[in-house]
Amino acid sequence: MRFFAKTTLQLGLVSLVSGALCATPVLAQAAVSSSDAFNFPEDISFIARQDNPNDRSATARVNGNIITGTEIDDRVALILSAQPDVQLSQEDMQGLRLQVLRNLIDETLQVQEAAAQDMPVTEEEVKSAYERFAREGRGMSPEELDAYLRSVGSSPNSIKRQIQGELAWDRLLRRNVAPFVNVSEGEVTELKERLEASRGTTEYRLGEIFLAATPANSEQVLANAQQIVQQLREGGSFVAYARQYSQASSAIVGGDLGWIRLEQLQNAQLETAAAQMSPGQLVGPLQIPGGYSILLMIDQRQIGMADPRDAVLSLKQISIDWPEGLSDAEIEQRGNAFMQEVQSFQGCGDADARAAALGATTVDNDEIAVRALPEQLQPILLNLNVGQTTPPFGVLEEGIRVLMLCGRDDPAEAVGPTTDQLMAQMEDERINRRAQRYLRDLRRDAVIEYN
Repeated sequence: MRFFAKTTLQLGLVSLVSGALCATPVLAQAAVSSSDAFNFPEDISFIARQDNPNDRSATARVNGNIITGTEIDDRVALILSAQPDVQLSQEDMQGLRLQVLRNLIDETLQVQEAAAQDMPVTEEEVKSAYERFAREGRGMSPEELDAYLRSVGSSPNSIKRQIQGELAWDRLLRRNVAPFVNVSEGEVTELKERLEASRGTTEYRLGEIFLAATPANSEQVLANAQQIVQQLREGGSFVAYARQYSQASSAIVGGDLGWIRLEQLQNAQLETAAAQMSPGQLVGPLQIPGGYSILLMIDQRQIGMADPRDAVLSLKQISIDWPEGLSDAEIEQRGNAFMQEVQSFQGCGDADARAAALGATTVDNDEIAVRALPEQLQPILLNLNVGQTTPPFGVLEEGIRVLMLCGRDDPAEAVGPTTDQLMAQMEDERINRRAQRYLRDLRRDAVIEYN
């Protein structure tokens, strides 16, 4: 049995347990509509004034265990270190601190539950996992990681606390959830037949941020969504904002819906918007039943087909710089002459010698995947034959460069998942759904005092 790794925002920590659920906005909509069961009046009048929870000190006691302000400060500093260019308003910072507190409460409940079931995580286990993360996840020694964390205002204990929670949760799932999940061969066969029938159709990997709204607060929620979009366009981390603000269950994995077909969105407006998006594109906020949605197109692929962007290229970059003091006319003349010469090269074999004769330099890369190149170059290179070059690019006033295709290894025809892989995937999904219910039960039974 394998488990999904729990995605973390702070340092890209490759964790040891599962807990990643992919969901569509429909799940968030269902959560909003389920409030009808309470028969709320349209206009709620409070009998007594209640203090704003955001004005309180964001600490808590969970079944007797205290979550300190220092622990929250350390985790917040860790998150902010991953996006140094993003400036948070006071309101955004309050929201981040509350989200961190919720995460720390969950980790505390997981550790407590493991201990109650005689599966406590020892300090030695946490230390060993921390050292492994430092070396394998960050390429540092534990001492170097300690110093780095302190330099950004955090501490080693912030990572160790999270590791302890993840190890505890892994043990709980392995003993109390995984053994009771079964997938039949008939279910796997049916899924395999559906995948084969959909071969060649397009799949999309989308990220979502869903903000729930009611008629009473729709304008304010829309304004918040527009502000999030603006901050994302200015370089904010989509994963960070999804984890902090999204009210869909996909928030736990940074809004990543995984690979889906558009009809799985179950919303015509979202389907239409996503069908027109290209990888890396952000759209929204889009008004949908229950609130507003912000979409990010992470990637696209054709089911069961090889992706041309997985081709591995052998490239030669040919570049030339201009001496200072040239006029625009001289630069244009030299640029045209350079391109005429390059286009007369007889492939990569004589490119080095002929480039040197022009005063140009060459750089080789014999193993680079198309998808690793800038998006503007990918379609051009996919349509080149060996020995041909891209159009010139660069800053004309300083010099120009071109890429020459010297070789190409096309990807092998995609092979569909095996029966064992499909079974493991279905088991993972069911484990994760039960894991979420398990955690909700722990929250419901907990005694939590806020300070």
